[in-house]
Amino acid sequence: MLSGVERRRVLVEWNATGCEVVGGGLAELFERRVVVDAGAPAVVGPGGLVLSYGELNARANRLARVLVSRGVGRGACVAVLMERSVDLVVALLAVVKSGAAYVPLHGGYPVERMRWVVEDTSSCVLLVDEVMSGHELVLAGVPGVDVVSVGEPAGVGGVSAGFDAGNVGVEVSGEDLAYVMFTSGSTGLPKGVAVTQGGVAGFALDRCWDRGVLQRVLFHANHAFDASTYELWAPLLAGGCVVVAPAGRLDAQVVRGLVAEFGLTNFHATAGLFRVLAEEAPEIFVGVREVSTGGDVVSASAVRGLLAACPDLVVRSTYGPTESTAFATHIAFRAGDGVPDAVPIGRPMDNTRVYVLDGGLSPVPVGVAGELYIAGAGLARGYVRRPSLTAERFVADPFGSPGERMYRTGDVVRWSVSGELEFLGRADDQVKIRGFRIELGEIEAVLAAQPDVAHAAVIVREDLPGDKRLVAYVVPDGQAVLEPEALSTAVADRLPDYMVPAAVVVLEALPLTTNGKLDRRALPAPDFARLSTARTPRNPR
Repeated sequence: MLSGVERRRVLVEWNATGCEVVGGGLAELFERRVVVDAGAPAVVGPGGLVLSYGELNARANRLARVLVSRGVGRGACVAVLMERSVDLVVALLAVVKSGAAYVPLHGGYPVERMRWVVEDTSSCVLLVDEVMSGHELVLAGVPGVDVVSVGEPAGVGGVSAGFDAGNVGVEVSGEDLAYVMFTSGSTGLPKGVAVTQGGVAGFALDRCWDRGVLQRVLFHANHAFDASTYELWAPLLAGGCVVVAPAGRLDAQVVRGLVAEFGLTNFHATAGLFRVLAEEAPEIFVGVREVSTGGDVVSASAVRGLLAACPDLVVRSTYGPTESTAFATHIAFRAGDGVPDAVPIGRPMDNTRVYVLDGGLSPVPVGVAGELYIAGAGLARGYVRRPSLTAERFVADPFGSPGERMYRTGDVVRWSVSGELEFLGRADDQVKIRGFRIELGEIEAVLAAQPDVAHAAVIVREDLPGDKRLVAYVVPDGQAVLEPEALSTAVADRLPDYMVPAAVVVLEALPLTTNGKLDRRALPAPDFARLSTARTPRNPR
């Protein structure tokens, strides 16, 4: 039971985030910035390539006109299969200038999954670069899809040569789509989250992003993940510079070199990478103004250690599903602040409201666990071609204006006495490993579809603190013999590598509780030492 005062506090006072919304689509907002900062650096790439705002705008305009000439327009979708590069920044900007939404494809995805995404979004064009040009077989069997190569000399200087570099001028509104990003789905198929241009603009222009912090932001997230929304659009709409990280994974040495070479002012990392860098080499962030992290539970000791090593730094913990345009809540820590053992996920961002509700959609008191719902300007339109799933997750907001919706996150949280959200766990089978959002049901569906598999279950094991691994358990059909390696290969052919179980264990039967449900605690731990083919460490580090 809540008193009137308590109810007002959790519904109104702690959600007083309203502020004026800047109108216009992403292309228009970027073009306004070009007028002000035409000569300022907009993007810096490996090898010393630098494009000013004026040059980036001109390149994107020429490519946008190529897209328009191929039939792309307002409401269309354009698939983008490219390596991280300056050309990728040009391509994504060109897509929104054409009035379309970009559909990012991860080069590490199985071909079947990429082809399915192209079909599901009815993408009319596929943008590729020289690195990914060999993946054109993605389009095998997909009619009506045009391939456009991006990059010098084939793309911006070749295919688009001769096209006018003036602004395209396609009129869009904040309700038009900016992109469609796919996340794991419990039905066995990924689901495409349709995010609006207004949602991206409001997020990128949020008051929590300090202009000084956005001067030089590292772009290292794959464009198929929503952290890239921050790394690209926040600096580009604020007059900052996008620093494109070299291809490959980041480690402490690479980050150290990037900070020194480019004078990075901001670095965002998933919780796992943040913990490793903060614990192994916190000194690499000396001179950086802000490090932000999220995507999973953030290590309190890593935050404390980093602030102790870099007292001028701000560490910002962020939270938000793809359905809320990257981040929905945040909290900043500075040297001298008390960092709780369980790092909060913070307070709502601009024009965002968060509710902690019970099973009857009533708000719960401070300190009581409930499910987190998100409402406000950043909500996605829904899931592409999934009306029933959209209706299930994007529900009517009983606390907002008529017609407003709220997103059911499935995360269990509680309010602290100071008005910050504390993450407690999940209300369903969705998990996060190394920042990747995974529906265990999607992996189970792939395993259950394999010949001679009668039952399949997938869980996350954490037999060593901080070492989360997916483990699959399968039961053969009758007297069939199941080969774990063959099943792992079958999963790898259908799903991204981060969804492939670290081990597949064959059982005679799945253990059940007295109620007939899967007894997860009774599932045996696999012998990872026997299964591993990895090399031993070279030295203690």
